[in-house]
Amino acid sequence: MNTRAHIIQLADTLIRDKGYNAFSYHDIAKTIGIKPASIHYHFPVKSNLGVAVIEKQIDRLFAVIEKYKSKSAVERLDKFLSIYTAIQKDNKICLVGSLATDFNTLDEQVREKLKTFSELMLDWVSDFLEEGRSTELFEFEGSSRTKAIMIVTNMLAIVQLSRLTNEQDFDTVKNSIKQDLIKK
Repeated sequence: MNTRAHIIQLADTLIRDKGYNAFSYHDIAKTIGIKPASIHYHFPVKSNLGVAVIEKQIDRLFAVIEKYKSKSAVERLDKFLSIYTAIQKDNKICLVGSLATDFNTLDEQVREKLKTFSELMLDWVSDFLEEGRSTELFEFEGSSRTKAIMIVTNMLAIVQLSRLTNEQDFDTVKNSIKQDLIKK
């Protein structure tokens, strides 16, 4: 892994562990064993790094969307839920959840990139929900976008809340989402 990729990966971890405003280039430099000036070479300001972290996650989500585009709506739902399962098992929080907390203090370019990432996720979930409804795999009231918002916010919240309660609560919410959608 090259230095730039290592910096992005570590920044992603720090954002999910501490929050965007709670880490500095010094934290990254100390962990990697480089000088802060080396980080500034790749990312002149912290917002450049924030955008790069989000862009990496956008690329990952695009790859998942592409890989699963020919799968059933249920398989895409399972993949979506598995992303949050992995986040929860790693004792992390979702990048969107972490950055949304700091939204009012983020530079405009980080805010806009975060909005782009959030919309991509919501569009993907909305699309497979609507397809699931049209193929009679899923059953739900209201628009697919509203349902997508409800599902995404439930997963964002339960990843964080299960840190305070227990893993069974995470599994209960995740399983309830799927059970509530599947047409009886």
